[in-house]
This record gives sequence, C-alpha cells and structure tokens, in this order.
Amino acid sequence: MPGNRSTLTRLRAALTTFFALDGFLFAGWVVRIPAIKEQTGASAGTLGLALLGVSAGAVLTMTLTGRLCRRYGTHQVTVVCAVLLSLSVALPPLTHSAPALGAVLLLFGAAYGSINVAFNSAAVDLVAALRRPVMPSFHAAFSLGGMVGAGLGGLVAEALSPTRHLLGLAVIGLLVTCVAGRTLLRHEPPVAADPVPTASAAPRRMEPGTRGLVVVFGLIALCTAYGEGAMADWGALHLEQDLHASPGVAAVGYSCFALAMTAGRLTGTALLERLGHGRTVIAGGATAACGMLLGSLAPFLWAALLGFAVTGLGLANLFPVAVERAGTLAGPSGVAVASTLGYSGMLLGPPAIGFMADWLSLPLALTSVAVLAAIATLIGIATRRTAPN
Repeated sequence: MPGNRSTLTRLRAALTTFFALDGFLFAGWVVRIPAIKEQTGASAGTLGLALLGVSAGAVLTMTLTGRLCRRYGTHQVTVVCAVLLSLSVALPPLTHSAPALGAVLLLFGAAYGSINVAFNSAAVDLVAALRRPVMPSFHAAFSLGGMVGAGLGGLVAEALSPTRHLLGLAVIGLLVTCVAGRTLLRHEPPVAADPVPTASAAPRRMEPGTRGLVVVFGLIALCTAYGEGAMADWGALHLEQDLHASPGVAAVGYSCFALAMTAGRLTGTALLERLGHGRTVIAGGATAACGMLLGSLAPFLWAALLGFAVTGLGLANLFPVAVERAGTLAGPSGVAVASTLGYSGMLLGPPAIGFMADWLSLPLALTSVAVLAAIATLIGIATRRTAPN
C-alpha cells in the first residue's frame, strides 16, 4: 500500500521542516565566516584549509550513514543527526585559531553530511509513494531556510557576536527537532506499490551498471555542490572584500542566491514534469555557468548580486535530480554514493578557491564555479539518452 494520504502529508511536512532547518543552520554559520576569519587571524588560504573540515567531515561519514539508515531507519537517523547538527553549529565561534576551527568544523560537517543522506533517503521513499517528482520542493525548503538564516545573520551581524548568534541558532535547532522529530519517529517510511521503486526496496548491493549510473549522478552532484559551497563559503567575503560591501549587505548576497534557489526549486516539480530530468540538468547547468561569470567578474555590487541570483536559479534542481535518481536506483547506498561524490566538490572547493585567491584573485577563483557548471551541462548532454528519466 502506498500509505495513508494524511500520513504522507504529515511526513512530507516533517521532512520539509528538517530540510529547512538544515539550510537555516548552515546559512547562519556561513554568514559569520568573515567575522570568524578575523577572529582567528587566518589568511584566505589558511581559512580554506579550515573550511575543508566541513566537507571532510561530511564525506567521511556519508557512506556510514547510508548503512545506519538501512539498519536503524532513515527517520531515526534523521532525528539523531539533527540534534548533533544543532549542537555543533555553536562551536566555531568558540575557536581562536585556524586548526581549532578546522577541528570543530569536522564535527559540524559530519553532522551536516549525515543528516543530508538520512533525510534525502527518507524523501526518496516519500516521492515514490506520492508518485510525483516533488524532490525539488524539499530542497526548496533547504534554500528557504538558507535565505532566512542568512537574512537573520545580516540583521544581527552588527548587534550580536558570532558566539551569541550561533548559540541562539543551536537552541532553535533543538526545539524544532523536538517538534518535527515526533512525526518521523511515529511513522515508518512509506512503501510505494509496484512498479515505482523506493529507497527502502532498493537492493543492498549495486550491480556494475547501476553503480555506473549512480556515479554519473554523483558527478552532477559534485559540480553542483562545488558551486553551492563556493557561494556559501566565499560569496559574502567576495562582496565585502572586492566590492566593499558592508557585512550586512554581504550577507544579503547569499540571501539572493538562496532566494533564487528557493524559487527555482519551488517550480522544480512542474519543470521536471514538463522537461524531464535530462533537459532540466542541461538548462540548469548552462544558466548557472552564465550567472557565475557575471557574479564573480562584475565590477558593480548590483551586477554581482544579479549574477548570484542567476547562479542560484541554474543550480536549483541539479542536486535534487541527482540524489533522487541515485536513491531510486540504489536506496540509501545510492544516496550516500551520490552525496559523497557531491560533497567531494565541497571538499575540493574551499581550499582550491582559497589557494587560487592567494595566487590570482578571489573573483578569478570564483569563475571555477562556472567551469564546473558547464561540465555538469556536458554530462547531462552525454547521458541524456542513457540515464533513466
């Protein structure tokens, strides 16, 4: 049985809440990066290495999380990881050196990566039960949470220290987890009737052909996550350092990116139903490449903000499509593989952009996001006829 409709509605609301919380907490951290950079006295390159902790922690724990989801259930793992994420977001402003910052970001990244595997796997089951391509709506909630978190960070940047700000976010995260977590813990993941596949019903071992397709989706996720990570870690610093924006206005830059991603993902279901997964990837990658060239090289603040928004629209549905297809093919293990490859983009992104910024300039370093988006487009073209739609 696909599951009671009211139960599916409650599960969708609870999962949407966790996606939003994830974006809210992550954005709250990233808009305080400039202040924490000053606090630790790190150079751009050293900060890039410290930021590596987020991606490294995520990549190191994602495969394990896929196994935990199979053993204990995606809903239970989601709730536990939400608690860990809420607690760890308060740690970065307590550090006063780049090595210490990198260490706590490793923990934060582990919680962040784990919850992404868990609730994306739960969402794959729910998408199959609903029989509609609604995965972008969950990621829209993540983007909306990011927009709110960044906007709030911009408002309180001058009034609250990073320590008080992020401690407040930790409290909010724990409260939201207590409320939304009850629904997930009360219900098992839904199982769709055949022939619609679900993450729970996916085979435990991937066949070579299946693994190949999962890796392809993971490469698309890699190119996308590189861009999202760059915007999160370096977008505000670019506006503040290169275009002389105030800390509050610099935080608005990420809000523009997150708002555009939210709009793109809210319309993602209709877009997927109209264009299909292949064409959506191609159009999105090309749009993101053009937007990031404008956002990184424009000499005017308004043009950079416009470029950030266009980039957000382009990247909006690439990661949801990649993760959904991987999860449909191979369950939590497929989500873990695609997510691990995806966050490898974030693993490579922070230090790569930091070193390129030291050697060249931050604007030129950010053009690498456009290059990766173009590569995602080419992958979409190459696999359009072979990847399931």
